[in-house]
Amino acid sequence: MTDRIIQIKDALTRSGRPSSDFDLNPETVLPADRVLRPAGVLAPIVAREDGLHLLLTKRSSALKHHPGQISFPGGKQDDTDIDVVAAALREAREEIGLPEDIVDVLGTLPTHETVTGFTVTPVIAFIRDDFDIRPEPGEVEEVFAVPLDHVLNPQNFAVESRRWRGARRYYYTVPFGPYYIWGATARMLRAWADRMIP
Repeated sequence: MTDRIIQIKDALTRSGRPSSDFDLNPETVLPADRVLRPAGVLAPIVAREDGLHLLLTKRSSALKHHPGQISFPGGKQDDTDIDVVAAALREAREEIGLPEDIVDVLGTLPTHETVTGFTVTPVIAFIRDDFDIRPEPGEVEEVFAVPLDHVLNPQNFAVESRRWRGARRYYYTVPFGPYYIWGATARMLRAWADRMIP
């Protein structure tokens, strides 16, 4: 295991606060009785000749929710999943063809609340071997790799805004080449990047 992977594993053992799509919008009032559904997403780290990379997906433009957006493989916890880690692994197998037997789970980040009513647990994992990436037709348009050091460097993040449901909403972005990584995915990556600072 590389020194960088050991550093990541150590960082994941530190306690931290949950994040939220509303972190940059403190004026938002959330209903106290809201019901959040559990979900898990996988942050798969792969080793390439030029270093460690993170696999992300570009969602199909035909999807009803978040079409064309960049995301982690993952989704809601089903009744058959024993926990959110199992949900993340199952979804990664379904969405990108990642076999669970080559995945080393390094740990999890604190949960993240989304505007769509989920409490998402990011599961950080190292992929030991190469595998045939198979995007799920109709759901995943593309699977691509981003240098891990790019998304774990807080200086690569920016705060942008747009109008949403009649109000101005602020959110993190961490663009890479042609990929505009923003919203919940960028917020979870920023939480991870912040934990890597000694």
